[in-house]
Amino acid sequence: MQDIRCGACHRKLGAGEYLRLAIKCPRCGTMNILRAERPAPESRRASYSGDPTHEHERSRPRATQSPAP
Repeated sequence: MQDIRCGACHRKLGAGEYLRLAIKCPRCGTMNILRAERPAPESRRASYSGDPTHEHERSRPRATQSPAP
């Protein structure tokens, strides 16, 4: 996270990550409009193969229903 400070008086307004943010400084009253220069890189996640079945369920044989008598 990065500090978010007022552009006029440099008071710390908060900490975080943002794409767009409009925040008024309570000390000097300046309206601070902030935009990220570029989007933050996405965190790396495990790849998704497209199959919603979990790995431990793949090795187990699936139960089949027997026909009704």
